Amino acid sequence: MTTARLHDHLAEAIKDPDPIRVGDNLICLRFETMKVYSALGAVRHLLETGAVRPGDTLIDSSSGIYAHALALACHRYGMKCHIVGSTTVDKTLKIQLEILGATVEQVPSSNNLQLDQNLRVRRISEILRDNPTYHWMQQYHDDIHYLGYGAVADLLDNLVPTGPLCLVGGVGTGASTGAIAEYLRDRGRDVNLVGVQPFGSITFGAGHTKDPEMIIAGIGSSIEFRNVRHELYDRLHWVSFDYAMSAAVDLLRTSGVFAGLSAGAAYLSALWEHNCDSSRRHVFLAADTGTRYVESAFARHAEAQPMAAMRPREIDSLNQLAVPWSAMSWNRRESVVAERHEFPSATPSH
Repeated sequence: MTTARLHDHLAEAIKDPDPIRVGDNLICLRFETMKVYSALGAVRHLLETGAVRPGDTLIDSSSGIYAHALALACHRYGMKCHIVGSTTVDKTLKIQLEILGATVEQVPSSNNLQLDQNLRVRRISEILRDNPTYHWMQQYHDDIHYLGYGAVADLLDNLVPTGPLCLVGGVGTGASTGAIAEYLRDRGRDVNLVGVQPFGSITFGAGHTKDPEMIIAGIGSSIEFRNVRHELYDRLHWVSFDYAMSAAVDLLRTSGVFAGLSAGAAYLSALWEHNCDSSRRHVFLAADTGTRYVESAFARHAEAQPMAAMRPREIDSLNQLAVPWSAMSWNRRESVVAERHEFPSATPSH
């Protein structure tokens, strides 16, 4: 008989993923909101080190997932929270954030990822000038967000205790896939790390490409994310909206897992990697549910392409990148990204 665990706060209850077998040697780690691990670990560390005190205001920019996670962590530890959000923070999430006590403002609507991210970070700089006691969480830059993912590595190590692994998921700020892989490697595990990016993201040098429908929030960037450790990644996949949507629809149809576009892209990439190397147990991350993509993606399920019809263009140079799907062996190299965009300093002044 299983004994239910009583949690002191919702944040602790919802952070653990549901491991789901979706194929031979293919596991989906399905989170309700994965970044709760990151936010809880970061806020707890800040309080323990005295960098912030209960009642202080924490502020950050978010496309949605981190906003919810930070609001929950602030609620859990008695902190105030201010979110500068993108337009992907929908009404349902915005109302939840407000009831949790967070204040939310959104930058003007834009279909341009670079403009959206730059506007959000610039707005934070303005707020910090007017409110110097606020603490900027800097999910894009601060390695403190790696800390919480040690628990995910523990979970995965127990779930698959032996044998080589391949971990597949969105790169984002680097503090999820990168952190989990690093913690596992520190335990002596043989882990290949495969990062997923949208076209147009500069993080691994795809700033010169464009996907007209790129709305895969949170896994790519048009500004530099300083806590991405490029040398942790073995392979990269760049996936278009159409292919990510098609894979997300297939994931729901075949396994019942309702997850976001980044999960669809990771699922597609993990299936390909498994076909190329079946000796490893492949695990892909579904960072959140598909709720915020119902209208923009899942409502178009009739347009979804069959999985067998999609295959990547294998490239050996970033100049060869092409929509709708490209893959490349990165081989744990340092960053080769030359493109940079202006944004406020990541060094907090308080």
